[in-house]
Amino acid sequence: MATLVADNRTTEGGTAGWAALTAELDRWCAAGRVGTFWWRDDDARSTGPALDRLLALRRAAGVPLALAVVPWGADRALARRLSGELDIAVLQHGWAHTNIAHPGDRKIELGTTRPAAHIAAELAMGLDTLANWSGFVPVLVPPWSRIAPILVPLLPELHFTGLSTAKPRARLHPVRGLVQSNTHVDPIDWSTRAFAGEARALDAATAHLAARRLRTVDADEPTGLLTHHLVQDEATWSFVARFLDATAAQGARWLSAARVFTA
Repeated sequence: MATLVADNRTTEGGTAGWAALTAELDRWCAAGRVGTFWWRDDDARSTGPALDRLLALRRAAGVPLALAVVPWGADRALARRLSGELDIAVLQHGWAHTNIAHPGDRKIELGTTRPAAHIAAELAMGLDTLANWSGFVPVLVPPWSRIAPILVPLLPELHFTGLSTAKPRARLHPVRGLVQSNTHVDPIDWSTRAFAGEARALDAATAHLAARRLRTVDADEPTGLLTHHLVQDEATWSFVARFLDATAAQGARWLSAARVFTA
């Protein structure tokens, strides 16, 4: 198998992290299995240099990308831009990405401070907005990866077929007619909005892969990479590019959203 070789800019912790990821993917290979990943990028609304860079990175890496688009205020120029791209899925990122939490509570848009019927109506409008976009897959990505449990059973009634939040899923189908697949590797430290560091990001990837292999979490949930093209610093961009290339070189398989959310 190929080896994830560190370059001379990598910290000692990062070097150990790449070696651990290599070893874990080798364990998958030795067991006759293939490590699987998927890539979700959040908060898209419009075109611009950051989006161009994201799409160029996807093309260079040759892996599928799921772009979570905020429906309210989404620019039609973005729809036109994506229509010419291959291997891009469009997911629905809430409605307006607006925080409705009580002061002091964690940020949430899909919470319980407003009537469920009001939220359902907004989500339905979001579906109408994005339904004709090229590559649209009816998967809901709640802003801040949070959704009140009482709202989840409403999603299939609104014609969503998938749900994506964060951390290992409890089950494939949280409710009948809905497939859940989450993200597990976030390279941004949100307290500083800067790169979290190779060690932290790689530890998260290796830990989820190992837990899947040992079946302490759902072994069939692909390991999800979460990016945010609008806020990434140079170190984050560099890490993401290397992570995509290195895992593919190691024999991992990057899955499309259509594949991930088909049960």
